[in-house]
Amino acid sequence: MGRRKLEIKRIEDKSARQVTFSKRRNGLLKKARELSVLCDVDVGVIIFSSRGKLYHYCSTNSLTEIVQQYQSRVDTESGASKGGCGTQEQNSKYAGFLTSGELLQTVERELGEQCVDELSVTDLVHLEKQLESALIRTRSTKTHMLLDTISSLHEKEKTLAEEKKCLEEKIAGSNTGRKKNMLIMDLNVRASSEVLEK
Repeated sequence: MGRRKLEIKRIEDKSARQVTFSKRRNGLLKKARELSVLCDVDVGVIIFSSRGKLYHYCSTNSLTEIVQQYQSRVDTESGASKGGCGTQEQNSKYAGFLTSGELLQTVERELGEQCVDELSVTDLVHLEKQLESALIRTRSTKTHMLLDTISSLHEKEKTLAEEKKCLEEKIAGSNTGRKKNMLIMDLNVRASSEVLEK
């Protein structure tokens, strides 16, 4: 008897759904491991169960390395395709990051009272590493953005200094012109008074 084709839709029976999740999760992780070994590629798989429990596989020492490699590739590609700095670019650039609210929801889900008994020390260590990784990425992004802001402010400062210098030269030029006009007028007055005296 061959395999029957399974319709891809949500399994309504809760226990059957849990069994299918467990089997397919293990199958997916096994396939990821095989792909990594056979093709000598970096593979990372992250799975959150319906109860919020975290399962993952990483072919390297750190899942964070794979995520950072992915993020730098996305940043490079989005930077190359868009070219320029705008709010829309920044929004799309950071769209892959969890918002602080989403991160807190994940933590609460992992540490919620009903799930605390289910978490092992390994799960807590993984959660801690995720938080540290998110914090490092957030700090790095903040530092990068601050450096960009400082750089643009330095450029603005240079531009304003050049404009100030030009204005000072114009003012000095107009003052010189005014002094010349005053001297000419003074000479004209003296010349006319001398003519009148004669």
